[in-house]
Order: sequence, then C-alpha cells, then structure tokens
Amino acid sequence: MKFLDQVKIFVQSGDGGSGACSFRREKYIEFGGPDGGDGGRGGDVIIECVDGLNTLIDYRYQQHFKAQRGRHGQGRQKTGAKGHDIIVKVPVGTQILDEDRETLLADMTKVGQRVTLLKGGDGAYGNAHFKTSTNQAPRRADEGWPGQEMWIWLRLKLIADAGLVGLPNAGKSTFLAAVTRARPKIADYPFTTLHPNLGVATLDGEEFIIADIPGLIEGAHEGVGIGDRFLGHIERCRVLLHLVDGTAEDAAEAYRVVRHELEAYGAGLAEKPEVVALNKCDALTEEDVADKLAALREASGQPVMALSGVSGQGLRPALGALLETIRTAREEDRENEADPEP
Repeated sequence: MKFLDQVKIFVQSGDGGSGACSFRREKYIEFGGPDGGDGGRGGDVIIECVDGLNTLIDYRYQQHFKAQRGRHGQGRQKTGAKGHDIIVKVPVGTQILDEDRETLLADMTKVGQRVTLLKGGDGAYGNAHFKTSTNQAPRRADEGWPGQEMWIWLRLKLIADAGLVGLPNAGKSTFLAAVTRARPKIADYPFTTLHPNLGVATLDGEEFIIADIPGLIEGAHEGVGIGDRFLGHIERCRVLLHLVDGTAEDAAEAYRVVRHELEAYGAGLAEKPEVVALNKCDALTEEDVADKLAALREASGQPVMALSGVSGQGLRPALGALLETIRTAREEDRENEADPEP
C-alpha cells in the first residue's frame, strides 16, 4: 500500500427538496384545498475519524464527494425524505484545511470523532403551508435551498509518541527495524526512506509508537530535499530521538545542521524533548567513539548515548530514555483531562 499524506478533494452537501403544489381531489369531497407537502433536507458532509487507516491513498482515486439531495414534497401533505449524508473517513491525525491550505477547519485526533463540515440545504414549503383565510387555494410552492460546496485539503500528520530525526543515511530505518516489527526499506545510500514509517516498540510491558521520517538536509525548511514535507508528522511527537551517523567526518556539524532545520521549520519542534544518540558505533573504534561522543556533548549540551541498530548496542537504554519522557507527557495529559481549565 502506498503512502499518501496530503490530497485535495471536492465536497458538496445536498440541495433541499422542493415543495409540492397539489390539491385534494377525493371523490365526494366538494372542497378539497391545498395539500402539497414540504421538501426534505439535503444530506450533510461529515468527516469521521476511523481506526485502521494510516494513509490517504483512497482519495487519489476519488476526489468528488456529494451528499444526496432531499426528496421533493408530494400531495396529501407528504414531506420529502432527508437526503443521505456523505461520510468522508480519514485516519487519526488528519487535518482538514481550506483551499488556501492555511485555514484549519478541523483537526481529527481521536477515533470516532465526527465533524459536520457542510450542512445540507433546507427543504422548501409546499402550497399547504401558504394557506390562509384569505388565500385558501395558494398555488405557491418554493424550490429547495441549495447545498454548500468547497474544495478542501486533507493533510495527515501521523500521531506517534517518538520521532526519529537525522541526516540521510543516519541509520533511522535500521533503528526502527531493530526495536519494532516494522520493515522499512534499508540500503547503503542516502534517501532510502521516501515516506514516513511507523513501528510499535515494547519495553517493560509498555508500548509506544515510533515514527521514522525521510532524512533532512541543509535547507530542508525551504523545500530542499524531501524531509521538509514530512516534518509535520513529528509535530505531535512527545519526544525526538536525534540519530547522528557515527561514520560521518564531523558528527557535531551533522547534529547542528538538523537542529537548525528543526528551528527554522518552527511548529515547536525545536522545543520538544530530545534524546541524542551516536549511531553506527559498531563500525568505530573505542577511541573514535569517545572523541565523537565528546564533540556531540559539547554541541548539544546534553548527555549523548552510543548505540548501533545493527549490533543492538545501546538500544534498550535509548528506548528507556524515550519511554521515560513519554510517561511524563502521558501523565501530564491525564492531569489536564481530569482538571480542565475553566
């Protein structure tokens, strides 16, 4: 299944049904009178967040979604039926944006969340509604109100607990494959990862989700490379694991390049808790590992872990550091839900 994280679609709610102009014509009834019924309401456009989806690929093959129009009124004061709603199902983490791609209309963050994006048009009155003492045989019946229509963007931002960042070929996919059951493409050249990957890691009986995004390069926040498009997938992460390629000539500079891109991108990425790790330590001598760890500690101003996704060195401590931050963030979320601000 291909990954698609943003798509433009057209949605339209149903028109209201028209009222009926009708008169009673029963046998042996001398004065019938108007009996035209009202039209039914048009269907709504509803966005629903469902489980089991992690891509928007379905909307590549269908871009137009129209709700059913309301049924017209009929004689004998029969009101037309309401038009069927159209339900657009999206994965968790999908944002609904206006056509300008900036105005946020809805943020779908929980399974079962439903948002009525466009309401259907109202049904019109039949001629029975206009009967008065001075106008006992009205021949007026209105047309239904039109529905609404618009182009919208669906943008998926994966919901994960931890996000992997780093330069291309830093070993992010190898790390993800080593600590989860995910099987991303792994090769010995940069930009192997072309779309985000998710995996579920388990430590001490607790599970948390890890997101791996394509590698960042200098100028990514300005559209260079492909990483800037996918930075939105780690906006919701509680903690970042910054992997630095231990085989790079200047590990400290590699760290600074990625940090600069996170700060330039904004959206609070630079302020997120970060765990820094020197990867591919199995390919280095002990002296090289010590030198690069010292350079990274000076550049980052925090402790740096040494690990290897291939040999498994340091993976458990790294997962433990991530889980500790995730536990704290989860506890804060529970407290906020229990004591909402007035």
